[in-house]
Amino acid sequence: MALTRPVGAALARVRAAVRGIRRPLVLIDGPSGAGKSTFADLLLADWAGRAPDLVRLDEVYPGWEGLDPAVRHVERELVRPWLRGATGRRRGWDWVLARPTAFTTLAPGNALVIEGCGAFGTTAGSCTAVRVWIDAPYVERRDRALTRDAGAFDPYWDLWERQWRRYERRLDAGSHAAIRLRLE
Repeated sequence: MALTRPVGAALARVRAAVRGIRRPLVLIDGPSGAGKSTFADLLLADWAGRAPDLVRLDEVYPGWEGLDPAVRHVERELVRPWLRGATGRRRGWDWVLARPTAFTTLAPGNALVIEGCGAFGTTAGSCTAVRVWIDAPYVERRDRALTRDAGAFDPYWDLWERQWRRYERRLDAGSHAAIRLRLE
């Protein structure tokens, strides 16, 4: 993703939204292939001071049917404790061996960015997180996602897209965004 004017403007809006917050929480959500991971990388590179801790939901989903379980897990095990100022944890997923990895912990005290499909669902209630919604046209998203994963995602695209659409409808996730970015 090039640092276009819309991307630069979205980064500036995130910087403005977190200014003055001691431990900001930034959630970057949107459908697969939209550009969330790349935007998160740009945000961390652009962050003033100590870079935030980053949780990529791609590293947490427990397999191809794991969107909702990962969202619940991160909300319960990581975000709730983190919001209370306690150490949170998350379990990763080994995609090659198709099994969970060990828990990793995340101490409070630093800013936190959670990036991936379902990020908005990881906060309970009316959390004051900065919510960034990234989208792109369906065909471009699909092409990017399938190219990025070199064929590993191909048989699962439809399954994942159905999960994504259920999540989006249930939470009306896009309507909760403070910052929107559509990448063409």
